[in-house]
Amino acid sequence: MRIIFTISAIVAIAGSLLIDQLWWPGFAMVLIAVVPLVLLGFYDMMQKKNSIMRNFPIVGRGRKLMEELRPKIQQYFIESDIDGRPFSRLDRSLVYARSEQGLDTNPFGTQLNNYAEGYEWMHHSIGALDPHDLESNPRVIIGGKDCTQPYSCSLLNVSAMSFGSLSSRAILSLNGGAKVGNFAHNTGEGGISPYHLKHGGDIIFQFGTGYFGCRTKEGGFDPELFSKQAARPEVKMIEVKLSQGAKPGHGGILPAKKNTPEIAIIRNIEPGLDVLSPPYHTAFNGPRGLVEFIGELRRLSSGKPIGFKLCVGAKHEFLAICKAMQETNIKPDFIAVDGAEGGTGAAPLEFSNSVGMPFREGLAFVYNALEGFGFKDEITLIASGKIVSGFDMFRAFALGADVCYSARAMMLALGCIQALECNKNNCPTGVATHRKELVAGLNVSNKIDRVANYHNETVESFVELMAAAGVRHAHEIDRSMVYRRLNMHESQPYSFIYPYVPTGCLIDEDKSPDDWRKFMELAVPTSFEPRFRIKA
Repeated sequence: MRIIFTISAIVAIAGSLLIDQLWWPGFAMVLIAVVPLVLLGFYDMMQKKNSIMRNFPIVGRGRKLMEELRPKIQQYFIESDIDGRPFSRLDRSLVYARSEQGLDTNPFGTQLNNYAEGYEWMHHSIGALDPHDLESNPRVIIGGKDCTQPYSCSLLNVSAMSFGSLSSRAILSLNGGAKVGNFAHNTGEGGISPYHLKHGGDIIFQFGTGYFGCRTKEGGFDPELFSKQAARPEVKMIEVKLSQGAKPGHGGILPAKKNTPEIAIIRNIEPGLDVLSPPYHTAFNGPRGLVEFIGELRRLSSGKPIGFKLCVGAKHEFLAICKAMQETNIKPDFIAVDGAEGGTGAAPLEFSNSVGMPFREGLAFVYNALEGFGFKDEITLIASGKIVSGFDMFRAFALGADVCYSARAMMLALGCIQALECNKNNCPTGVATHRKELVAGLNVSNKIDRVANYHNETVESFVELMAAAGVRHAHEIDRSMVYRRLNMHESQPYSFIYPYVPTGCLIDEDKSPDDWRKFMELAVPTSFEPRFRIKA
């Protein structure tokens, strides 16, 4: 678009000069009309804040106008959201405001329907605390008894988004923002690229069933290559992706258009082809194999925190993993729980809409399972599922999280407008594309600041909410502090909707609570297959 504009500007000016030779008054009229537009277009291409205007001079200003109008028209569309929180409107406006350090307040009170089914709120305390008396940037130490290199982690971090799904400049911006804001950047399953390393931000090295970054030529796990990657000083933790919320039970997808020669080298694959990772791991088999693999990764990484990410599916499978931990005494240092509502650039519609356990149920279940086996004190829980605001973090902590991931909001901080062109390699903002003319519009230095600003202001908002609730530390937040409206006449606290289980109640299977016993009976530590089918 920028090339087209430049050519058009040259033609327009040349045409004006030609008119000058034929008819003076005509030249003056054309000059008055053309020159301001040409200057405006070149200004759009030179400015650094707005990627759309850089990539689409003059035309992109229409989008900017719509962004300005959104806060004034969004109120008419709010009640259409069944969950009471329309992500694409209110939350997007919030991210843009925070990333640009704009005005983070709203007039005329709540913009949500307090009586809509699904509306949620948190308790505040008459004895509220002064947020300045609380730690401004709380952190959590991740690492169990077998971890020799624990990591001090921010409460909010960049969720898994790989180089391949995102552009080089998007990765540079996210990692640079992580460096400035002192938080972690999850690589996603696409391997560690030079763009993850340039700014020196903390990295969580994730790999999935394709083993990109630690892959043999045949597609299996390469221990030697893994050790080399894990030894990097930027790598603070390692995460094994079992499944993700956007397409649980389905392997990763990299469309051929995005499989460039550069990406192919990083992933050790053939360029120009669709890359479809298998839906299962080949490096281990069964729950016991998984935990033993975790122990091996800890050894190969010289004691760095090792964990896994999953979207919960069959409950007995996670309980089987817990039984394997119990038998082997090998535990992950952290578990990342993704919700079925998670996003991605490419997923089959049925998988993104109808497979996997939603965020709230999944996180509450995993917390209760770990508590029931007596493991929770040793394992950090990381929550991922449309986490955008300080309240989203508070809600996740109420359900049992210790740390949060955010993907979509970090993309919005980069300038993403949710154009839904991710899988077509046509992202107009240069975030989720590898077309050079579009990537060029994303200014890295500006986006680094935006990502860091969004993180810092959101964590600050979370701390203010803790103070409003009379809570000094995040681990003091519990499920009684968050309410959900079930219908016009009834609401319940999370402690009723997602009740806790007694600590250690699952250690002895025969004494497990009635509503857990049927799943415990199905779970065996040697296989993900159920012992027998549940009978009605």
